[in-house]
Amino acid sequence: MAVRDSGLKPAVRWGINHAVPRLALRVAARRGDPQARLFVAAGAAPTAGLGGLFDELRERAPLLRGAFSHVTTSHAAVREVLSSNDFRSGVTPAEGGLARRLVEWSASGLLHPMAPPSLLVSEPPEHQRYRKLVTRVFTMRAVENLRGRTEQIANELLDTIDPAEPTDLVQTYCGLLPVTVIAEILGVPAAQRERVLALGTAAAPSLDMALPWRRFRAVEAALAAFDTWLGDHLDRVRANPGDDLLSQLVAAREDGVGLTDLELRATAGLVLAAGFETTVNLLGNGVALLHANPDQLTVLRDDPAYWPNAVEEVLRVDPPVLLTGRTCLRDTEIAGVPVPEGGLVTTVLAAANRDPSVFADPARFDVRRPNAREHISFSAGRHYCLGAALARMEGEVGLRVLFDRFPDLRLLPGARHRDTRILRGYAHLPARLNG
Repeated sequence: MAVRDSGLKPAVRWGINHAVPRLALRVAARRGDPQARLFVAAGAAPTAGLGGLFDELRERAPLLRGAFSHVTTSHAAVREVLSSNDFRSGVTPAEGGLARRLVEWSASGLLHPMAPPSLLVSEPPEHQRYRKLVTRVFTMRAVENLRGRTEQIANELLDTIDPAEPTDLVQTYCGLLPVTVIAEILGVPAAQRERVLALGTAAAPSLDMALPWRRFRAVEAALAAFDTWLGDHLDRVRANPGDDLLSQLVAAREDGVGLTDLELRATAGLVLAAGFETTVNLLGNGVALLHANPDQLTVLRDDPAYWPNAVEEVLRVDPPVLLTGRTCLRDTEIAGVPVPEGGLVTTVLAAANRDPSVFADPARFDVRRPNAREHISFSAGRHYCLGAALARMEGEVGLRVLFDRFPDLRLLPGARHRDTRILRGYAHLPARLNG
């Protein structure tokens, strides 16, 4: 297992990945750079508050050239970049340069969601092999088989909340529902689930850039602790395999070849963390949107068949992930704009979801929107989210059960968004279930 290091290397990692970008982006924002302005604004405003900036950037061009990367808020351009073989996932310094050498020298050895062999950044041919093995286990049928159990968990969690007293829905419901489901999927003992939730929450900012020093060190400590816990858990699963999906993943073979220990830890860790972190945001954002739009709750009560579409509309209006980055592999062209080899493109998923050329009156929350599912919140192309079906099912069940049981639910003052820029959701959502 990786051991958290000390000395100069962490400072170099922080400098390259956080301190220098933070300073450069803030300076560039004052000069009007589009990507930098988005970076600064995202740290201070919920996604709904970024709509004006999205519109401004979209009106300027479908693909803007900034000081650090191209930026696109266009639905068509975002989809094209994410689906193109001319781009690879992630953003890394150019090979042979000083920054790249420093990155390699200072590497911590920790499993990281944005470092190989993570599915988020792996590319062909390794990516197809990982994805094929995981997809065989994480099937639509397997997800649908979990629907009844997910509804049972949702009701059990709500049974523990005093409906007459204030509660933080993120802590007592939105966080516990997905972590309980994904923990059962991966065979995590009940006694360890709160620890997994705590580690996942602490490690979530690992997707962000420009972290302050203390947050950076806390994230690395959480990643190290999570890696240690995951290695121990995999040892238990190997020794005592069960019917859970992680046991199936350990045993999965393609042409007689399975995942290596490193690949298995990276894949299981990503499934475990991504399997609840983004769904926590989906549920919290959905509760807030439905509470703020009681007319849409009336639509759902009159016709519950709209619940699946309501989840798509939540994902469109307030997606759990703001943006993602791609690196150009060869000279190409997007939306008529040349992008050179090695060029970076920031695809703003939340802005693409509000593109008026695709979604009429895009700022309006409408659970009956006929094309809500055309959002790009789960990415596109070969890196389309493996857990999309699970997130959709949990979002539908979690929101429907909550509002069916407590139609007079009332949010209380004190709601607070996460301070992360990439992952978008609520850190605290105070409420009283009986109004």
